[in-house]
Amino acid sequence: MKLPPWLKKKIPNIKEISQVEKLIQNTQLHTVCKEAKCPNYLECFAKKTATFLALGNTCTRHCLFCNIASNKNPSPIDPKEITLIADSIKKLDIKHAVITMVTRDDLNDGGAFHIAKIIKEIKKQNPKTTTEVLTSDFNGNQESIKTVLAEKPTIFNHNIETVKSLTLKIRNKASYSRSLEVLSFAKSLNTSQLIKSGLMLGLGETIEEIKQTIYDLSHIGCDIITIGQYLQPSSKNIEVKRYVPLEEFKEYENYAKKLNIKKAYSGPFVRSSYNAKDFI
Repeated sequence: MKLPPWLKKKIPNIKEISQVEKLIQNTQLHTVCKEAKCPNYLECFAKKTATFLALGNTCTRHCLFCNIASNKNPSPIDPKEITLIADSIKKLDIKHAVITMVTRDDLNDGGAFHIAKIIKEIKKQNPKTTTEVLTSDFNGNQESIKTVLAEKPTIFNHNIETVKSLTLKIRNKASYSRSLEVLSFAKSLNTSQLIKSGLMLGLGETIEEIKQTIYDLSHIGCDIITIGQYLQPSSKNIEVKRYVPLEEFKEYENYAKKLNIKKAYSGPFVRSSYNAKDFI
């Protein structure tokens, strides 16, 4: 399927990109920008920012939309990752740090304690930097969610990814209802953090289903939502069914605002961590 004109981007400043690339290479850290083949990574690297991928670069689940490597028995957690991520954020002078994670069903807590330690170390080394975590569903483990939120990230994010009818097809081991429960529980703890979620379009969902998902997110108290266009990262991933026009993205943004969602960011290149600092 040929890309429409609104899905073509200019290559940004190469000098700034190489600086971030070199830091990532030297530290051997992982970013969701590169692992997931995000279409915005050159732009973000040019702005001297990146979204760090914690708990390694291998996920225990294999979702059809995702390009991150999967294995039921990934490598053990590297404890040095905690300090390396915090150090890199300091070197890049990142004002809003976004940490995402691979799903680790092989760990009893899903990796929650490790994520909590990363947040703590970021705050220690970068006291003026705000933090955002994009977590797995932790298999619905409420203690894991509490562990992460106890470190008070500025934003707690868990993506619902798609509409209810497509969840079983494209999200391995995840469920629509569990994702809503994770977000609802995080909100119920009333720890002052903003609760955020996102979904991608173009997988075969209907307009009615998209609006129902936005409604469901608003109903459980989601503060921020992101809506973007799914782009097939490789031939191994599920194909794009439709490229959503710009005016339709705007319609969903307006609909979310009518439902009193504090901030809605909707557009073809929108991703969970793209321009995330604008939501603070």
